[in-house]
Amino acid sequence: MKVSSKDTKLICVGSIGKPRGLKGEFFLNSFCDPQENICKYSNFLIENNIQLKITSIRKSNSKFISKISSVDDLDDIKQYTNLKIFIKKSELPELNEREFYWHELIGMKVIDINNNDYLGDIKEISNYGSNDILEVIHSSLSIDSTDRKIPFVNDVFIKNIDSENKQIYVDWPKDF
Repeated sequence: MKVSSKDTKLICVGSIGKPRGLKGEFFLNSFCDPQENICKYSNFLIENNIQLKITSIRKSNSKFISKISSVDDLDDIKQYTNLKIFIKKSELPELNEREFYWHELIGMKVIDINNNDYLGDIKEISNYGSNDILEVIHSSLSIDSTDRKIPFVNDVFIKNIDSENKQIYVDWPKDF
């Protein structure tokens, strides 16, 4: 069995960065927010290889240094550079009522709260610095054929998230 990013029960929390030292250690790139949250998990799965196990993660200055069992030298670790690191979604901690994981929002329908217009579906969520951005793509049922980027700012643009019906209600001008 191979670990793949297409597995819907897994979520990518990091990747294997460049090697560090001569004993098989590597810099771990954390995709968690905050980045230190990667240290809270232990059952990591490495892309395309179910046998590899991460045995340690430690923080050194602002970077994370990690080690994989049975990888003990520089040449061995190089072959795993840039592979993604996953955990099972079931291992994610429960969130508060008005908090959501990005993967829960992907595919939700976006509705303009002002006139109930269907704007499209959330394709992706990105962060360009100040706020997370909902990337909304139109469909044949959308009010128009415009793709939109809507800042994820609660109570300003994001008015309500109905997770049960997979809908996000926004206050967003159609012509923007």
